[in-house]
Amino acid sequence: MDYQRILIFIGLGITGYLLVFNWQQDYGNESKQPATGFGYEEQTDSFDEELNSIPENDDQIPELFADKRLNNPLIQKSNAQAAPQNRLKVKTDVLEVTINLHGGDIDQAYLLKYPTQINEPNNPLILLNPKNLYSAQSGLIGPNGTDKTGSRPNYIARFNEYVLDSGEQELIVPITLENPINGLILVKEFVFRQTDYLVDVRYRLTNIGAMPAKVAFYGQIKRDGQDPVGEDTNIMGMQPFVGVATRTMDDLYQKFTVDDLQEESFQVFLQGGYIAFSQHYFLSAWVPEQDKASNFYARKLNNRDILLLGFTSEELEIAPGQSEILGGSFYMGPKNQKRLDEIAEGLGLTVDYGFLWWLAQPLFSGLTLFHSLVNNWGYAIILLTILVKMLLYPLSAASFRSMAKMRKLQPEMARLKERFGDDKQKFSQAMMEMYKKEGANPLGGCLPILLQMPVFLALYWTLMESVELRQAPFLLWIDDLSVMDPYFVLPILMGISMYLTQMMQPEPPDPIQAKVFKFLPIMMTFFFLWFPAGLVLYWLINNILSVLQQLYVTRSLEKAG
Repeated sequence: MDYQRILIFIGLGITGYLLVFNWQQDYGNESKQPATGFGYEEQTDSFDEELNSIPENDDQIPELFADKRLNNPLIQKSNAQAAPQNRLKVKTDVLEVTINLHGGDIDQAYLLKYPTQINEPNNPLILLNPKNLYSAQSGLIGPNGTDKTGSRPNYIARFNEYVLDSGEQELIVPITLENPINGLILVKEFVFRQTDYLVDVRYRLTNIGAMPAKVAFYGQIKRDGQDPVGEDTNIMGMQPFVGVATRTMDDLYQKFTVDDLQEESFQVFLQGGYIAFSQHYFLSAWVPEQDKASNFYARKLNNRDILLLGFTSEELEIAPGQSEILGGSFYMGPKNQKRLDEIAEGLGLTVDYGFLWWLAQPLFSGLTLFHSLVNNWGYAIILLTILVKMLLYPLSAASFRSMAKMRKLQPEMARLKERFGDDKQKFSQAMMEMYKKEGANPLGGCLPILLQMPVFLALYWTLMESVELRQAPFLLWIDDLSVMDPYFVLPILMGISMYLTQMMQPEPPDPIQAKVFKFLPIMMTFFFLWFPAGLVLYWLINNILSVLQQLYVTRSLEKAG
């Protein structure tokens, strides 16, 4: 029996199963969304009305956390009509957002450094979008909260447009109320910074009443069920997890699909934390002050395709004549793992490398290092492949030596098969005696190959999850390493390299196994046609290096006699 072949097939089967299993678990087909023009004139009154009716419905303003320590009454809600719309625009070097003065919510955000399509560099990706009902809401609840009834306050701003100049590091955008409300004078501020997708949202509150004022801050993402814009797929393509990501009491990272929340809402009370809506390369996330406790929640509205997720702070009491600052932070941008780790513990885990994260993270660090040297992600993948191949060379060499010995024994194996015919028991006994006599191990070439498969899977997730590879060009016709090769050149070359690798291996004695093994390069080529070009590039270079290593080991053994 050819144990080596069987175990190789088992290993390939496990690898394929894990890939397909993860596609089924986390990936779904997404419909293509039309590119949205850059500008604000497209937002019609019908969209505005639907967008701003959301916070005023009686089930969509968060309540104070029902915890004994808070001992606060639930807020009373009403169905007030939306006021006429006014907006202001804010532009930094990486963001262009719109703030709706009715409620003071961020209801639109363009990511200026990330085009929707690679051939439309002046058409940036829109993350928050009133057309698709995707906004970042925030306000004050509690006995003296401005949003406690569900009726959103109307703010005023000094200017209609704010721009963070290149020479400035920070831009504060204030909006205010014309008159005090519930005994409070307040200024709502949005703090933008250069080259940063994190925006601080805070209230400066002054109690001018005769009694203590009690308020709590809430930050909430309101989103409908439409597919993310600007992250298209193809027939057999993949889109990673789309849904809610948050921290729990037990885990730094836990995710919920929309269907999960349809069955059961989520709520947890803890210190620090975050709650995010995650898609392939981008996310939006509310992050409270990390040294304070907050109530996090996520739920889907009954009979409506609307998702609500966010947090509420603990209640703050402001004495008469005193001032306080209350708020949180909102992130809207790419899944940059380093930046997300700085914002909140566990937020960087939304760059989901799967169960092999402990391998994927150092691989990504190596990929980033090589990119800093060559300034091309394609060449960085090649250099990383060479490095991985060098580190695994002892395992590869052991495998190649074992296969070379088995290849030398092919004539003797053929004679034994002819001698014993259909007597499989005697044939197996003779084979084992031959292995023992020649010092060959039929399993010796298989184990090293199996040990390399986790590296392949980890690199697969690294290339799939890294926003840095989105629309990253390589050379010639490869202008985006994160999508399939448009002309299938790399998959075909990969199939040829796999065939050459196979030709250098001993042929299985079983004719059926031999036929299956010869069909494997064709099957893998077809499978890789729809893989991201960056991953196919890795596998192609890996196969070429394997051929060179096997030639070197074989010739070394021949010289040694």
